[in-house]
Amino acid sequence: MCQRGWNYMKVELDQELCIGCGVCSQVCPEVFELDEELGKAKVVKPSGAECAMEAAESCPVSCITVEK
Repeated sequence: MCQRGWNYMKVELDQELCIGCGVCSQVCPEVFELDEELGKAKVVKPSGAECAMEAAESCPVSCITVEK
């Protein structure tokens, strides 16, 4: 899975593009979780872990951006 080391990264998720598949929250639960009401993912820690990059790469609709 992901490395548990923390580096400063700015993580954003475009909820309009999100389809609520949950891949990001499975890959990187430290940064993402599914919002039950919206049925979409949300960022819970915008300064993310290394796994945020893996989540962005795994997103089928490319709605996650990560800036180092």
